[in-house]
Amino acid sequence: MKVLIIGGGGREHAIAWRCAQSPRVSEVLVAPGNAGTAAEHRVRNVPVGAGDIESLVKLAKAEAVDLTIVGPEQPLVDGIVDRFSESGLRCFGPDKAASQLEGSKAYTKAFLKKHNIPTAAYETFSDVAEAKAYLRGHKLPLVIKADGLAAGKGVVIATTTEEGIEAIESMLTEKRFGDAGTEIVIEEFLEGEEASFIVITDGINTLPMATSQDHKARDNGDRGPNTGGMGAYSPAPVVDDDVAKHVMKDIIQPTLDGLAAEGIRYRGFLYAGLMIDAQGKAKVLEFNCRLGDPETQPLMARLRSDLPALCDAVIDGTLDRVNADWDTRVALGIVLAADGYPGDYTKGVALPDLEALDAEGDVKTFHAGTAMVDGELRSSGGRVICITALGETACEAAERAYKATASANFDGLFYRDDIGYRAIERERRARS
Repeated sequence: MKVLIIGGGGREHAIAWRCAQSPRVSEVLVAPGNAGTAAEHRVRNVPVGAGDIESLVKLAKAEAVDLTIVGPEQPLVDGIVDRFSESGLRCFGPDKAASQLEGSKAYTKAFLKKHNIPTAAYETFSDVAEAKAYLRGHKLPLVIKADGLAAGKGVVIATTTEEGIEAIESMLTEKRFGDAGTEIVIEEFLEGEEASFIVITDGINTLPMATSQDHKARDNGDRGPNTGGMGAYSPAPVVDDDVAKHVMKDIIQPTLDGLAAEGIRYRGFLYAGLMIDAQGKAKVLEFNCRLGDPETQPLMARLRSDLPALCDAVIDGTLDRVNADWDTRVALGIVLAADGYPGDYTKGVALPDLEALDAEGDVKTFHAGTAMVDGELRSSGGRVICITALGETACEAAERAYKATASANFDGLFYRDDIGYRAIERERRARS
């Protein structure tokens, strides 16, 4: 079979790499892909943008593609699955109606409230004065979110009134996030530990994937501005068996049931970003309608099942007949980002031989913002690569990933040196 992956980031590289290992797959196309996908065995880049839905439909027909997997959120929110289905093409992901769960935070918060799914208390605003008055009248910190898609950067944790006012004005008045910020959500700050709980579902049957945890903040200790993610690891120890059962019972299933009650059948990956408190109770921070980035990189490093087969089962409504098999080891990925990210960042940084990083085994470098320029590998985005390693423990996986990172010259890029610190600290406490 021939598979098409839509997107060009680290998530899409990891998905393409895993799909290419399926014995059923003859070739994987990636539109538009990056320098990493271009170098993979049985993978071919195609110069079609992820947002050009009509050209993607034509591509899938011309190439006789058997399965399309959508990586990024914007095409899903724009209805790419609906368009492919209308054209008789098999496309994995939620349709436009279901993708509202990520496309609008205001919609999602109202949905959670309506269906009694645990989440933070909140209000929505489009008026600057009303938002400021709410801010001044409530205990800090508060979380301020742009309603629409903002590439993971439309969230501000306001610890002072001044920070809150700046965020409100930036989103509503200055339109920092464009149309994504015409409405904002202000919600209570939740204490606890974050985790990413991702399932694959056909709307009736649901298969939990391995748990993971990402680091959204730019700086060590989860401080500094929010980014798209500076690293991730799987599994997330905070999600033990009891927590997983609670999340499935009180969050995932009520979400699918609530959508069904509104005439929406959710098919695809459903990502619940959770805050888990000291008692093991989870509340929804956000929903994503696709795999996370950089969570996908360690997840694909651990997945042993045939990914296209799982996707086909969702489309065919036969997910109850398959299982997902996972490597029992820990996978951990370190994101290397361009200087200045998540603000204005440097482009065109010359990169070393990245294939050499993977030579020791159990290490895989996934490309994100990379391109070949006049025969040289250079950076082309904010998040450039994700060096991912497997180990028997989180500590061992981190050691391998950081050893690979330190073995090359990455001038012009930066990375956090504490990815996975919570899991590593748990391991150290368990040994003492």
